[in-house]
Amino acid sequence: MKYYIIAGEASGDLHGASLIKEIKKKDSNAVIRCWGGNLMKREGAVIVKHIKDLAFMGFWEVLLNLRSIINNLSFCKKDIIEFNPDTIVYIDYPGFNLRIAKWAKNLSYNNQYYISPQVWAWKESRVKIIKKCIDNLYVILPFEKKYFKEKHSLNVEYVGHPLVEHILKLKKEPSFIKKNNLDEKKEIITLMPGSRKQEIKKILPVFLDVVNNFKSYQFIIAAAPSIDSEFYLSIIKNNSVKIIYNNTYNLLNHSKAALVTSGTATLETALLKIPQLVCYKTSSISYFIAKKLIKLNYISLVNLILNKEVVKELIQKNCKVKRISEELKKLLMKNNKSILKEYELLIKTIGIKKSSEITSKLIINSIK
Repeated sequence: MKYYIIAGEASGDLHGASLIKEIKKKDSNAVIRCWGGNLMKREGAVIVKHIKDLAFMGFWEVLLNLRSIINNLSFCKKDIIEFNPDTIVYIDYPGFNLRIAKWAKNLSYNNQYYISPQVWAWKESRVKIIKKCIDNLYVILPFEKKYFKEKHSLNVEYVGHPLVEHILKLKKEPSFIKKNNLDEKKEIITLMPGSRKQEIKKILPVFLDVVNNFKSYQFIIAAAPSIDSEFYLSIIKNNSVKIIYNNTYNLLNHSKAALVTSGTATLETALLKIPQLVCYKTSSISYFIAKKLIKLNYISLVNLILNKEVVKELIQKNCKVKRISEELKKLLMKNNKSILKEYELLIKTIGIKKSSEITSKLIINSIK
């Protein structure tokens, strides 16, 4: 069968790659065409648009790149018609994917959505589009099934979070420090400034100023695979901070703590049981609009899933060098038993499911 998969971000590339692997196990004749990244390509998919050219974040940034987005939508529609897939699988990336889904449904394509749009946070009106245009919806957060079923009378499948299958089976690599020429005498603090250039530009300079207050530690950037090293180096300049690619989980496993932007990275860090501070900053215009539209008490997945502040969130005006340094000192001085206990509760709440395997079966059975 023919599958057309659309992912627009680094996390979508990761989860898409696992999904492709499982689809190929069950459908030996699978032909897969994608919008994605290097991980999806590695699993044998044909990549027609790379995620490094797709990740626009924030209201202002989207307006600035509106022409590119419109061109991408037009290209995607033409490409789908030429490929003529048996199903289209959408992975997160709702602003783009729901537009394509609406168009595709009018042409009677089978639409499947893996990793639901976060309509419970904002743009609840999108539920109407999901009801009308999506044949099957697979959710990855425990509270989403209840939200869609009880509030919107929509049947969905809770397939578990795909990060669980990636992370809980990992073991600490003993030779990691030596392999990467790291200082064996200094403890590591991981910096995770995001996967998009706009957010890295905003947050990494702040992180670098924090580094100067912690000389007895070594700070390592967990680089996003879609961002080239020259981009990081143009911001780092003469700072004594190293960059490591494609080894984030090993890096976190060897870390004392982490400074993390919001998003999937907060959950990754928690599943690896590493104490963290969540730091987030965007343009003033984007933040102002977001505050008006988004109805959440927290921005990190850890706090959202447990519905309480487990990890400290330093957002916008609180995302400053002095405040981050103060909170990081507290974090490093604690034994953090209470945080680790909450992390265990988080894992129990999510549940240990083989998300990619479950979803691939449901997708294939749906087409049949």
